[in-house]
Amino acid sequence: RKGETIESTTDEHPRADTTIDTLSWLKPLFGPDGTVTAGNASGINDAAAAMIVASESAAKAHGLTPRARILGMASAGVEPRVMGLGPIPATRKLMAQLGMTIGDFAAIELNEAFASQSLAVVRDLGLGDDAPHVNANGGAIALGHPLGMSGARLAMTLVHQLERSGGRYGLATLCIGVGMGLALAVERV
Repeated sequence: RKGETIESTTDEHPRADTTIDTLSWLKPLFGPDGTVTAGNASGINDAAAAMIVASESAAKAHGLTPRARILGMASAGVEPRVMGLGPIPATRKLMAQLGMTIGDFAAIELNEAFASQSLAVVRDLGLGDDAPHVNANGGAIALGHPLGMSGARLAMTLVHQLERSGGRYGLATLCIGVGMGLALAVERV
């Protein structure tokens, strides 16, 4: 559309004045005994992404060189009050479909809406709190959470990490506010 071009040169999410002391004074967002604060939740960012998802025959016909192939996808739902846990049953469903275990994935991109949500998912899936192959380059708390393109961001961050590490299989998961969870498995080619 026609209009003035706006150039963004500074990431809107990081706050240079944030300290441990200022974080300790933040109030919980969901009740007085809650664990989620503005300091351990992902920021909502503006972003855009484009990616090509094509069949093998379409890639060949158009001279495209695939970087990864989709092994499978799964979705599952949980009660809306525990919406952040949706990736757990989605991941278990996907692994059952593919005959894989969590240990088969060299890289995992877990969308982290909140720190407590991502910890609950990694713990339930049997991963360590600081597993180096989970969000190896930072997750949504560090990078921001652009709602309209989080899926593309997770998928491509996963492919890049598999290429950097030489890993073969990767897993991306996403929770959705009303209780849905999504899981995607890819193989680097």
